[in-house]
Amino acid sequence: MLKRNGLIPSQTRLSPLSVVLALVLLPGCIVAETTYDIVAGTVKGVYYLTTGTAKVTYQIGKFTFEVVRAPFDWPLTHDEIETIDGLPVKEAIRQGRVKWAPYVVKGRRYVPMSVRKAQRYEEKGIASWYGEETRRKKGGHMTANGEAFNPMALTAAHKYLPLPINVRVTNLENGRSIVVRVNDRGPFPSVNNPNSGERIIDLSYGAARRLGFHKKGLARVHVKVIPVQVGT
Repeated sequence: MLKRNGLIPSQTRLSPLSVVLALVLLPGCIVAETTYDIVAGTVKGVYYLTTGTAKVTYQIGKFTFEVVRAPFDWPLTHDEIETIDGLPVKEAIRQGRVKWAPYVVKGRRYVPMSVRKAQRYEEKGIASWYGEETRRKKGGHMTANGEAFNPMALTAAHKYLPLPINVRVTNLENGRSIVVRVNDRGPFPSVNNPNSGERIIDLSYGAARRLGFHKKGLARVHVKVIPVQVGT
């Protein structure tokens, strides 16, 4: 069965919540139409595929996500990741062995949950944000699953969720709520602040702004996966 971005094609369910996908149309592209079933609605869209370049745009409710594959010579957002699935990080990305593969950071092995288990995931805890440092540097950075990191986009890093996956994040301090795409790993303990590893999610700068805590740095949040119908 064809899979794209962790969603499984289906044409059996309808709902008011729709998720629309489309890739940028470029010369010489191949067009493939697909529908993806999620518990809360149906994902419908068109893929435009080109050799060596793919850019996906999709929507969940009012939130739009743009997915761009990063050039392999870009540095990782988290260069402290030592291996993924026992391989050098970029080799694991190249082979597509990232989604729920174990990985090692500073000698500690992290084991992500399966896609099926992730469907029931929700948690309350502390969120932080990252990305301001990359926004001020020239060039780009690669997330742990090989996507181009955009600090202004609605994305996030998580230690244990499969990549990629969408979650709803609610700031419990002001009631603001958004949907983000989890495409990176973190947050991890830092040398200066070992307790930083206890935070449950690391949001992009853009996501933190939408939730209203980019100046504060931390916020108490509720995180819940937007479930998809999965076979594994």
